[in-house]
Amino acid sequence: MGRIADTFKNCRTPVFIGFTVAGDPDKETCMRIARALIEGGTDILELGVPFSDPVADGPTIQKADERARAAGTNPDVVFAIVRDIRITSEVPIVFLTYYNTVYHRGIERFYREAHDSGVDGILIADMPVEESTEICETAARFAIDPIFLIAQTTSDERIGKIAGKARGYLYLVSVLGVTGMRDEVSSGAIELLHRVRRHTDLPLALGFGISTPDHAKTCSAAGADGVIVGSAIVDIIERNLNAPDKMIRELKRYVSQMRSGMLP
Repeated sequence: MGRIADTFKNCRTPVFIGFTVAGDPDKETCMRIARALIEGGTDILELGVPFSDPVADGPTIQKADERARAAGTNPDVVFAIVRDIRITSEVPIVFLTYYNTVYHRGIERFYREAHDSGVDGILIADMPVEESTEICETAARFAIDPIFLIAQTTSDERIGKIAGKARGYLYLVSVLGVTGMRDEVSSGAIELLHRVRRHTDLPLALGFGISTPDHAKTCSAAGADGVIVGSAIVDIIERNLNAPDKMIRELKRYVSQMRSGMLP
């Protein structure tokens, strides 16, 4: 059993999955951010691999990708960040990336380097399950969980196909559209959670638009195994680019508040 499965098995509350873009705003600050998220109580760390056209992401994360790329962040830097995290932490690490990044580096090479640096799971946001065979076979050889997105518009037939290929957990998209903070968790997200549960025993994590302790409480009460927060974290980073110490304090406090929302 890998780190991701162990985390879901042993966590008494829904798992908190915190996202940040690797290398945003630079490698050194990103390392401080990663440590702050972990110290604040992040159970699984999701790192976005900076990409020029992150179609699943809204403006907040797009700007983070731009900052990271401007700082020179490339896959070599991203893998180095993971290796540095692994010196002090065994928290599961998941990449959120796009197919072109993996393909350009070479699928075998990308997954080998991910494994060697300490990555536990990889989500390729723009890869349909119908075209995932080579990726899933490669992921299995390197003991990396292939994570998949499921949206409210996904048919039951495709949910079954995705559940059959996925490992680790399923990332349920709680809104229609791209990432970004929303006012409330939609009823459609809860309906999706219940619909997917009929197809699989894999852990189900809700993401996109979740940003407050009340959102986390709603997800927990509905039976989500995890909540994923990205834009709200990246927004704290953006607001404090010129005050890194304040940024770190706010990130730790924010994660702690989100986790408190999931307590029974």
